[in-house]
Amino acid sequence: MPTLKKMELHRGDLPAGVDLGPVVAIDTETMGLNPARDRLCLVQLSGGDGVCHLVQMPVPTAGAAPGAPNLARMLADPAVLKLFHFARFDVAVLRHRLGVRVAPIYCTKIASRLVRTFTDKHGLKDLCRELLGVDLSKQQQSSDWGAPELTQEQLRYAASDVLYLHELKERFDAMLAREGRTELAAACFGFLPTRAELDLAGWPEIDIFEH
Repeated sequence: MPTLKKMELHRGDLPAGVDLGPVVAIDTETMGLNPARDRLCLVQLSGGDGVCHLVQMPVPTAGAAPGAPNLARMLADPAVLKLFHFARFDVAVLRHRLGVRVAPIYCTKIASRLVRTFTDKHGLKDLCRELLGVDLSKQQQSSDWGAPELTQEQLRYAASDVLYLHELKERFDAMLAREGRTELAAACFGFLPTRAELDLAGWPEIDIFEH
């Protein structure tokens, strides 16, 4: 079972030369749930080794180009699989705020919906409790992520959201294979950057595939 070994807080970007490996768990904290409106405040990343890198994003300046070039380069790297829970939101936020099309992607929430059809509980807290026996605290979920100085409680909460994604992926890979849905999941993951573009362009609730 992974444990949090270390947190490293960076301001504005990942340091040059940071290598998180071929599969990187990623989450974001924002000022709200509208990716086109609400500011990106924090990006947390882990290579699955118990070390979490947290990138605190500055308040954007009007007319300034998107920042965080090292982070953006990793997010777009085709050799690095980006591992999310509910990737649709995070990918849209990162697209809007950093101007980067995130790919390739794996989403544990989509994987859960494809194989755990016996339940409607697909939140990260539910998955960690039911599949890993870990009880995640969500006490800091609605705290002020735009504060200039984040508390240790906020940082630990943010780190916990990426700490278990690699192990969840292993569980879901096996379940997807068992149910014959690996290729279907891959197709869903591949569509996520386009789904994020639709959200940002004004089609968040409209099913363009319906009659």
